Amino acid sequence: MSQFSAFGTPYSPGSPQLVIGLQPGAGHGSQPVLAAQPGIVMCVSSGVVPGGMMPRPADVPNCPPGLEYLSSVNQLLIKQNVELLEAFTGSETNNKYAIKNVLGQDVYMAFEDTACCTRMCWGLARPFDIKIVDNFQREVIHLSRALACKSCFPCCLESVEVTAPPGTKIGSIEQEWTLCSHSFKVKDHLGDTVLRIEGPFCTMSICGNVDFDIVSLAGNKVGKISKQWSGLARELFTDADFFGITFPLDLDARIKAVLLGATFLIDFMFFENNNNANC
Repeated sequence: MSQFSAFGTPYSPGSPQLVIGLQPGAGHGSQPVLAAQPGIVMCVSSGVVPGGMMPRPADVPNCPPGLEYLSSVNQLLIKQNVELLEAFTGSETNNKYAIKNVLGQDVYMAFEDTACCTRMCWGLARPFDIKIVDNFQREVIHLSRALACKSCFPCCLESVEVTAPPGTKIGSIEQEWTLCSHSFKVKDHLGDTVLRIEGPFCTMSICGNVDFDIVSLAGNKVGKISKQWSGLARELFTDADFFGITFPLDLDARIKAVLLGATFLIDFMFFENNNNANC
């Protein structure tokens, strides 16, 4: 029977597995936590050092600059920074995220760029721009969401446009109208649907992960976006979230970037409230 690692990828029993995550509540500069599966020897290839910055891969033909990092990964960890001002006062601040590979190496940083009055007036429905920068502080991906209307009517569906480099559209995520679950279309730069994201009916994160499956147009599961349980205090008193995302290694880097954008949309739609009480 097939078994799966912490992020949903299959492995054979007895094969070396390295589980790497971030200690809940730790800051951006903290080291990743490494743990071996019970009864299995933990192996790290010679010359691969967990933590630090991800080495820049070789240039990939027909790949937008900065997305070559995505061409060599099939898993990403997205950790939202805890904002102390927001935690103690309840005032909504611009979100910041660290994006790492499974070795805990920095791949990107993401920064929300929204005016204070917009955050105060519109809250979680606010329009936003998120700048995703590489380790050299170069913006490589830009996400844009229009003002959202929190309603179940088909005319009020949400979407995010993804550009890379900024100004060049590579795709979008569009919410689908459904009665009993949450689903999204993943579209390429031509507007063609290439993947779908299917979420659960209830997205309350109570002592467990919440998974949104990434499926092909044929209905086969090819990955997932997982909202990770990050501890009771962090879940109750902050809106700092922790996500894992998996996708096929050979998936177009542009579509990987669009799936990364989908993670931020899902965060804003379902998990930015401290109580995570969204059904």
